[in-house]
Amino acid sequence: MKRLRIRHTTGYRYNGEVATSYNEARMLPVTSPDQFVLYSNLDISPVSSNHNYLDYWGTRVSSFEVLTPHAELTLTANSLVEVSPRDHPLHPMPWEDLAASVARSTSSVEQSWQTPLTEPPADVVASAAEIAARLDPCEAALAICRFVGENMAYVQGVTGVKTNAMEAWADRRGVCQDITHVALGALRSVGIPARYVSGYLHPKPQAAIGETVTGESHAWVEWFCGEWRGYDPTNLIDIGDRHVGVGRGRDYNDIAPLRGVYAGSGGSQLFVKVEITRES
Repeated sequence: MKRLRIRHTTGYRYNGEVATSYNEARMLPVTSPDQFVLYSNLDISPVSSNHNYLDYWGTRVSSFEVLTPHAELTLTANSLVEVSPRDHPLHPMPWEDLAASVARSTSSVEQSWQTPLTEPPADVVASAAEIAARLDPCEAALAICRFVGENMAYVQGVTGVKTNAMEAWADRRGVCQDITHVALGALRSVGIPARYVSGYLHPKPQAAIGETVTGESHAWVEWFCGEWRGYDPTNLIDIGDRHVGVGRGRDYNDIAPLRGVYAGSGGSQLFVKVEITRES
């Protein structure tokens, strides 16, 4: 078990003063069977009124508004989380049993539908179908995610938050969000329910206790084949005690760390900084 301290700072610098802004943040982890949140807090500057709730997918949300003129909005999320190693046993399930299980489960059905961000290109659909034809659902899901991860390069700056799976696959490059969207589309195309997971990954497996490293927001997939099982297609690794989950949804749009609107002229620049410290 690892104890990780995460400091995630983000916000907007506006090109001029804005009168008001209305925002939602999804930056704080939740306790689950694989992780226990010892402490979490979100500081917002300028000080604003905010309302906290769990959304439809079980993600912690801070909804807030700033009604005084401001030139910058800054959020700092501090969390201390104990993360357990994960076991990933196979759950053999015939395809017909999976289809029947999905039909009985509302959540699984919702995670079976494609979205504009996950709609896969034809060649990905064909490759996923070929894999599914020779393996059971659990084995096929893992093989499909590995196929996607092995055929895409992690490159920053070539995609944006609105890039969809077809666009990212055409270039074979992108960040974890893009690779995850392609994997989700491939899984759903063969009838395997799959969901987008946002969170953090400690980037240094052998980090010393007390060592602070620069991290990033991260994304990976979970699929259903009797039970939910996670995999990180960007790094081609199982979900383990370096992954801290924040939220789940159909795609990035359900769990963006920060989104909002503002009243004022000019544009804005998003800034992000993540620091992760292993404490035990």
